[in-house]
Amino acid sequence: MGGRSSETPPIPILYEDNHLLVVVKPPGIPSQEDESGDPDMLTLLKEDLKLRHNKPGNVFLGLVHRLDRPVGGVMLFAKTSKAAGRLSDSVRTRSFRKTYLAVLSKAPKSSEGSLLHYLAKDSRRNIVTAYARPTADAKEARLSYRTRSGPGGLTLAAVQLHTGRPHQIRVQFSAIGCPLIGDLKYGASDRGETSPKGVHGDIALWSARAGIPHPVTKEWMEFQSMPPSLQPPWTAWTLEQLQQASTRLSMDDMPI
Repeated sequence: MGGRSSETPPIPILYEDNHLLVVVKPPGIPSQEDESGDPDMLTLLKEDLKLRHNKPGNVFLGLVHRLDRPVGGVMLFAKTSKAAGRLSDSVRTRSFRKTYLAVLSKAPKSSEGSLLHYLAKDSRRNIVTAYARPTADAKEARLSYRTRSGPGGLTLAAVQLHTGRPHQIRVQFSAIGCPLIGDLKYGASDRGETSPKGVHGDIALWSARAGIPHPVTKEWMEFQSMPPSLQPPWTAWTLEQLQQASTRLSMDDMPI
């Protein structure tokens, strides 16, 4: 991808056609413009499309879903308003399948299962609270997971979202006493060498797989990106083990 600032990490393109753009979001870049004023994915990709395709005027690019700033991995964008509407419908009807990999500071009591909470966001403080029962202004949040143990008490979790709430994976695992490595906002302690290294407080959470019907052809499409296996804490597992973990969960029927 061209037209980047020297301080902005590369944004690999996994797939592109006239309707859809799929990239690997680097950790530390906001999904869209925020109060920080830092370069964001939506703006950077619009500038890149304009440059690569020599387009005059404004370029359309629709945000299909968001990833938290500290999170990296597969991210989808719509290149036309029609595609944006159809992809949004897929998200709304839960035809959009997302699998994440996370490294937990503690193993859950069950090696696989589902989590159900009700999440309320405090927008002013940008923090989300999980409740065990329905609560005013809280929205239902559900996910399924499978875990694999690693050295030093670390646990790898493959996670499939059934809802798309802000900070959902981070908050739900924190609520059961298993915060993600590096996620100081939601209860993780500083694990030193096992913590992700990054200037924006990277956390051990990666968007590994995304599957969705193509907005025009309706063909099922699936994209993958593995976390940086040479950086802690992902070094606790081989690249093959990371791929197996995400594939096994995405192919199986997990409880919803």
